[in-house]
Amino acid sequence: MTETKIADPAPLGLGGFALTTFVLSFYNAGIMPAAGAAVVVPLALFYGGLAQFMAGMWEFKTGNTFGATAFTSFGAWWMFYALLQYSLSLGWLELGDYELISMGLVLAAWAIFTFYMWIATFKLNRAVWLIFLTLWITFALLALGDLVAPGFGIAGGYLGIVCASIAWYTSAAEVINSVFAREVLPLGEAVLTADKEKTREEFVSEG
Repeated sequence: MTETKIADPAPLGLGGFALTTFVLSFYNAGIMPAAGAAVVVPLALFYGGLAQFMAGMWEFKTGNTFGATAFTSFGAWWMFYALLQYSLSLGWLELGDYELISMGLVLAAWAIFTFYMWIATFKLNRAVWLIFLTLWITFALLALGDLVAPGFGIAGGYLGIVCASIAWYTSAAEVINSVFAREVLPLGEAVLTADKEKTREEFVSEG
């Protein structure tokens, strides 16, 4: 029985993450007026949420533990965000005076998750490493913006734009490189390569 090969779901997941993060970050940074932020909700639900979540499911099929965990988790994050904003606007949920501290806690929790996912990227390509580096710092800054001072949140918005741009580049590179069947856009070698690990082991043994 011949097994049907599925396409690489990573570019879709990265694209959904990048575009939604890019748009929301313009509002977080204060570049766009807050009154227009509602446009993010359907985008977060379908592209950043559903499409990215499905990419995560397909990554399970490919046996990619990192990709499955990342895309499924961040797809769920965007669906949570969309449902939360929709529920608040309709009065289904009321956080009252605790809205900022509640969102700060959620964002801090996502910063923790993203941080340990970033550690795993030391064995992946440099582009993915940069995505997760800028992302966990973005979450941390947004959390501080709700818990400490709004200025942190604005900084998080600007860094979110940087993070989204790197994710877009990575998505584009994976699509273009696949279609051309060669490296057109480089993704960079892993921070921890086999040669670096070997050198480190030799240094430790000699010491």
